[in-house]
Amino acid sequence: MASKSTLNAKNLETLGAERLAQLLIEISTGDAAAKRKLRLAIAGAEGPREAAREIAKRLTSIAKARTFVNWQNRKPLVKDLQTQRSAIMDEIAPHDPGEALTLLWRFMGLATPVFERCDDSSGTVIDIFHQACADLGEVAKAADAAPEALARQVLDALQDNGFGQYDGLIAMIAPALGPEGVAHLKTLVEELGRTPVTVPPKSEWQAVGWGSGGTRYAHEMEERARQSTVEMALKDIADVQGDVDGFIAQYDPKTRKVPKIAAEIAQRLLSAGRAGDALGFIERAEVDQARWIPPEWQEARLAVLEALDRKDEAQAFRWACFERDLSGDHLRAYLKRLPDFDDIEAEERAMAHAAAHPDLLAALAFFLNWRSLAHAARLLIDRQEEVDGDHYEFLAPAAETLAEKHPLAATVALRAMIDFTLNEARQKRYGYAAQHLVACADLAGRIEDFGPVEPHQAYAARLKAEHGKKTGFWSRMDG
Repeated sequence: MASKSTLNAKNLETLGAERLAQLLIEISTGDAAAKRKLRLAIAGAEGPREAAREIAKRLTSIAKARTFVNWQNRKPLVKDLQTQRSAIMDEIAPHDPGEALTLLWRFMGLATPVFERCDDSSGTVIDIFHQACADLGEVAKAADAAPEALARQVLDALQDNGFGQYDGLIAMIAPALGPEGVAHLKTLVEELGRTPVTVPPKSEWQAVGWGSGGTRYAHEMEERARQSTVEMALKDIADVQGDVDGFIAQYDPKTRKVPKIAAEIAQRLLSAGRAGDALGFIERAEVDQARWIPPEWQEARLAVLEALDRKDEAQAFRWACFERDLSGDHLRAYLKRLPDFDDIEAEERAMAHAAAHPDLLAALAFFLNWRSLAHAARLLIDRQEEVDGDHYEFLAPAAETLAEKHPLAATVALRAMIDFTLNEARQKRYGYAAQHLVACADLAGRIEDFGPVEPHQAYAARLKAEHGKKTGFWSRMDG
């Protein structure tokens, strides 16, 4: 049973309204965010209309603000935006969805002025606007918004999507638009597609930037934005309408051969029951086997082959993907489809292939992800001369993972980082290198046979002989 002094709602109720009010005034003094929340609560107690008025006032204030917000003082802005969005959805939408829809459009309109003065490198702020964008669909449906008017609002929004705040809007608001509204939106977008930006007299051209092609002018940027808006909107509308050919039509023949685009088209054709057509796009894609291949294309090809019941080809392709990229996912899928006992032999063959892979770090990552620590350990010991100690982001966690059961392999990984740090005189890493050498000494006590690896005492002596003058490192050891 909770103590009477425990801070919870029940105990606070015993204080009474007057005492609680006094405490809230004291607590909110000097706290603008707390005061805004209290004002909103008071307005909400009077009814949704007063709450809406309070929210609208705050949205206006946020829109007018000009102070730059960096990562250090971003938290109050995030909290403020979250408070306003939650208030719209919790206080207004259940009682007056029409008013909530109006406020949500205003809230979304904050995106441009907010991002123009805000560092959102963490993506926290855009996430709030994406949540509000999803809310638009829900509230517009509840408000029974007029389809044609809503379609116009959607197009206006898409033309002001400079920060991606409206990404995905068409799919989310389609249920509220209904077939009639979606068709009207398509008409509006097509009209925009036939209306190029007016080119002003050359004396009025406004330079807004420079690129590899020379000066960039405002009207050129507007025209590119118009074309992009039209293409993206028509693709989203095609998806909503289940019009695969309409989606394909937004790409020219050359672009359709880009592997990632070909995969997008193929997946839609598959969903439409057109596996044969999907295979055509997959096979016509210009895939450079010597370079990185988008996983989307690989997965689409597998899905198409399976849909066409070409299972042997699908299996061969899974193995080829594994051989090329050491893809654990493809290997698991390959093994899963093999008859009993065949999978054991195939897995052994896969381990041998990975052990001989030219990219040692890729092989190490594969073995660790596969949870085959013995293979990872053998790889490091057998190919110790190839280990690049600059890649501490791989080697440090690898050493930690291997230390318990494979101390010799962990030692190889640690020494690679030590050697790189000292050979290249990376002074900022000296502290870490010193820790690694201490760890090597601890591991040495658990290694019965160093085999092809230099014993610890000899290694430490060689370090002293070769790098004895690097006092910045040795002082860390002495400390």
